Amino acid sequence: MSEKPTVVLDVDGTLVDTNYQHAIAWHRAFRKHDYRVAIWEIHRHIGMGGDQLIEALIGEEAAEADGEALDEAHADAFSELIDEAEAMEGASELIAELDDAGATVILASSAQKDELEHYVELLGAGERIAGATSSADAEQTKPDPELVQTALDKYGSGGPALMVGDSTWDVKAAKAAGIPTLALLTGGFSESELREAGAVDVVESIAVLREGSVAAILDLAG
Repeated sequence: MSEKPTVVLDVDGTLVDTNYQHAIAWHRAFRKHDYRVAIWEIHRHIGMGGDQLIEALIGEEAAEADGEALDEAHADAFSELIDEAEAMEGASELIAELDDAGATVILASSAQKDELEHYVELLGAGERIAGATSSADAEQTKPDPELVQTALDKYGSGGPALMVGDSTWDVKAAKAAGIPTLALLTGGFSESELREAGAVDVVESIAVLREGSVAAILDLAG
């Protein structure tokens, strides 16, 4: 590969095991504001940014009325759970291996900025990544492509790029931004759902992904 590749890594559900904590936090937030939304419904939307998730679950009118309060309630509830978050097996090692292979590594997350900073520290990734973007860096979060495009514009190498994510929302955002996605099953979406959304390949987890070569990963970059 003649040009330096860029690998855009999703965080929640991809690098850190937090999807179910987020589902619980959103459930508490909705319940606090008297919205009845089942946890299984919430889980199907984890991977979206909060702005997109709220409207998808309770509708545009309710989101306009209570979206800001719900987002704050979710942040408060998740702050009580974030210390339970653990890095996925092999996540820190994958970041280091991609960096050592000459790739530009970027984290692109719909998480709050303080949450993302916590994850960067948890992963020990500070010196291994070119940068990280959070929900604060985009007006529209996943599945809108803005967050992925912003990450590429701010930190990308300009060469071929690849997204690694765990949700259909990651795949759709990356596809709209013009880059392919290698998807993981760690977000709770099925292989068929991820492929139907447009993933170029699907593997079980980072641990399984690392059983192959870094070169093979980078070859998937468009």
